[in-house]
Amino acid sequence: MSQNQKSKTTPLQFVYRILQGALIGLGAVLPGISGGVLSVIFGIYKPIMELLSNPFANFKTHVPKLIPVFIGGVIGFLGVANLLSFFLEKYPDPSVCLFIGLIVGMLPSLFREAGEQGRSTGSWISLLVCMCAIFLILFGLKLTSVEVTPNFFWYLFCGFCLALSVIAPGMSFSTLLMPLGLYTPFVDGIGHFDLSVLIPGGIGALVTVICLAKAINALFDHFYSFAFHGIIGIVVAATIMIIPVSGFAEAGTAVVNIICIAVGIVIALLLDKFNSRVTVE
Repeated sequence: MSQNQKSKTTPLQFVYRILQGALIGLGAVLPGISGGVLSVIFGIYKPIMELLSNPFANFKTHVPKLIPVFIGGVIGFLGVANLLSFFLEKYPDPSVCLFIGLIVGMLPSLFREAGEQGRSTGSWISLLVCMCAIFLILFGLKLTSVEVTPNFFWYLFCGFCLALSVIAPGMSFSTLLMPLGLYTPFVDGIGHFDLSVLIPGGIGALVTVICLAKAINALFDHFYSFAFHGIIGIVVAATIMIIPVSGFAEAGTAVVNIICIAVGIVIALLLDKFNSRVTVE
């Protein structure tokens, strides 16, 4: 069999990659979820980073396989923004609890991925240090009640956070934007194709990819276990911080929120099981 025949994408693989891309785009916009984490779990993080860090050398080999992923990413990212804004406004606690369930359900896959090159004492230290650092940052933001007025420069920052959530697995851009009061206007602007939001956000994301893709790719190449376990610490801390504690004060709302968490866990586990059975290489 020729190399071209071996590398030819089947219809099932093409559709599945679009689905992966849609979920990554969805994860890039959902609170507490990282598009980078999803790309890691789906096994396409490395080729994406290789393309971003060296686009000219890897264009011919990587782009054909990643085109359906990019198509799905745009669909997931843009298609969900308005719907997300609606549910976060109308049903904030159940929506966040569903997201929490999705994250919890993805943790086993993330943990397996982190241990692919072994674990050491340094790996666990990295996890704890990163988790404590995120706790300190987010607690500090809550205590100081920091909130800013959205403008061109803050939307540049939003773009930076968005790109970081893709190229640095585990970093959810909502983690930083929610405490600053930037998440809702940013997502709303995306959903309504507001150029005053899309242009600075796009510039910020592009500059971040150009400046950081190579560095982050090198970090994972040389310190894989440390970096990945650090990401797990970030994910755990960020997830704990978005738990809507007040939503569990009453029995009725607590039951609904617990059901949402359980549904999210089940969905994530089913996706992981489906992913393990479908060959995408």
